[in-house]
Amino acid sequence: MPLRLLVRLLTLEAIRALLRNKIRSGLAILGIMVAVATVILVIALGHAGVAAAEAELDKLGDNLVWVEAGSRNAAGVRSGNHGMNTLTAQDAQAIRDEVPLIALVSEQVDGNLQVIGAERNWQTRFRGVSPAYLTIKKWEIAEGAFFTQDQVDHGDRVIVIGDTVRRQLFGDAPAVGEQIRAQNVWFAIVGVLAPKGVSASGQDQDDTTMLPWTTARTRLLGKDIGWLDDILCSAVAPESIPHAGRQIADLLRDRHHIQPGADDDFNIRHPEELLKARIKSSSTLQLLFLIIASISMIVGGIGVMNVMLASVAQRTVEIGIRGAIGAKPSAIRVQFLAEAVMLTSIGGLLGLALAGLGVPVVESNLGWHLILPTAVCIGSVVAAIGLGIVFGYYPASRAARLDPIEALRKD
Repeated sequence: MPLRLLVRLLTLEAIRALLRNKIRSGLAILGIMVAVATVILVIALGHAGVAAAEAELDKLGDNLVWVEAGSRNAAGVRSGNHGMNTLTAQDAQAIRDEVPLIALVSEQVDGNLQVIGAERNWQTRFRGVSPAYLTIKKWEIAEGAFFTQDQVDHGDRVIVIGDTVRRQLFGDAPAVGEQIRAQNVWFAIVGVLAPKGVSASGQDQDDTTMLPWTTARTRLLGKDIGWLDDILCSAVAPESIPHAGRQIADLLRDRHHIQPGADDDFNIRHPEELLKARIKSSSTLQLLFLIIASISMIVGGIGVMNVMLASVAQRTVEIGIRGAIGAKPSAIRVQFLAEAVMLTSIGGLLGLALAGLGVPVVESNLGWHLILPTAVCIGSVVAAIGLGIVFGYYPASRAARLDPIEALRKD
């Protein structure tokens, strides 16, 4: 077949044929367009979901093992750990000394706090912690420095504030070196935390303050308070987290004289494992949605085949005339195959455009940053063209096999 004729069949003749039945062609194109856009957006959403979970995993902490006061009930629900005297500073020290799989330990007491500056005040939360907390939770300091272990030992009145607290109390002015008051106690600001943003649950992580746990316990909670709300630990390696948790549980059960078969009076959580499970489930869900979207592409391909079969039936006489004047079956096959490919090509390109238009809509509703991978976009359009070839081949072959004489008799 001459190249000039082939190009004409693939372009001009295919477009003319499709324009003869605009509604039918438009519906077939619409099906392919929606299917391609769905595939692209599903893959982009899956990548964004995994990226969001991995970002939360990075913010969560360094191989975090979280020991909470109080146990979970049979339904897995906790009524809260505040006020429960089941964890002590001696427990935290015992974990440091006797659990070799734990690299860092930080005591923690926390609660709500109103801080008062020179001109403004702000309701926030406080965390009484040790210096190891900064490393365990992967916090960074934007201004000044974190308090030292010596300041913890002496219960110094020093405080480190989050970025939200800094902006609410001081605006854009420097905060390090300033004094703030909380519960009639003056604290010196020694540092400002680097911003962490909003957590997966929607909580502003920068709306916080940190001070030595000894200071928080005596100055904010009361001198008679002798327990901790939590003990935050960092395992030596990710694979050590489960075994480290079991070692801590055995140690605390022994220290708290808990009899065999009795419930723990503490709770050990591995949030990192939960987020890894979330990443895995996100990938599984992405695969499921991708299969569903792929099925929609196949349905769209079937729609194209139906359109082409109807076109062959409608144009039987035209096919007979072409055969009668010398058109080869291969030319007729290429003509109808080109029409199917033109349908899916247009649908694929419009689907790519629709996916691009859908990105800001999805981002505004989910708050995720979506990126349409170039390989996925190109692959989806190529897959759409492939559908045109696969599902257009049978109608094209059927048209090519028509006997010219029999076709002309149907006039």
